[in-house]
Amino acid sequence: MGALSQTRVPVIAIDGPSASGKGTVAARVAQALGFHYLDSGALYRLTTLAAIAAAIALEDEPGLAEVARTMQIRFGADGVRLAGRDVTEALRTEEVSAATSRVAAWPAVCAALLERQRGFRQLPGLVADGRDMGSIVFPDADVKVFLSASLETRAERRYKQLMEKGMYAKMADVVEELRRRDARDASRPVAPLKHYPDAFFLDTSGLSVEQAVAQVLDWWRERASRRGRETDRGGKSP
Repeated sequence: MGALSQTRVPVIAIDGPSASGKGTVAARVAQALGFHYLDSGALYRLTTLAAIAAAIALEDEPGLAEVARTMQIRFGADGVRLAGRDVTEALRTEEVSAATSRVAAWPAVCAALLERQRGFRQLPGLVADGRDMGSIVFPDADVKVFLSASLETRAERRYKQLMEKGMYAKMADVVEELRRRDARDASRPVAPLKHYPDAFFLDTSGLSVEQAVAQVLDWWRERASRRGRETDRGGKSP
């Protein structure tokens, strides 16, 4: 798909910190609209997993960028495959998750994955979640959302996820790990994680998943309705 036609494909970009619920919300919004879904974090986790398998140090920026450019990946109904191997479960381990925030901080890795992410922009539309979807990857997104929650809420969610997987964890350790990830994401040199002025802010601390999804869909419908009115008037959407 050419660059010109891609810009006509609607995009909803949802960014936010770890355990804010952005993945769950984005996936459900995509399902409700019949749009494609991009979990950009999966691409960074795949890069991390491939680098670990190839014994590439997490401090080796050029080596990590090369892995990001050349790794063979496939997303399908049967899961995620890396070089033909099913890695659906391996991507979600705490080891990979913790290392991924370090890998994602390298500018060369972000640059290598940029076009791979943009390639997911296909009709009828795309919902993309991550940390720089609205700021760097899809700056022309129709709707941008910065989804967050209090540190305590996010820690409780992460703790619950770990316990459900049968993984032992201490709440204090979970809180500290989230603090470290937040600090790395906010201070990285390329597209630091923050709420940009052109993005709606949604705090999910006191919201159910259904309420958060409904709010994002309301923003989308409002934007689509406004675009329709501008088209009827012969105007041009910004």
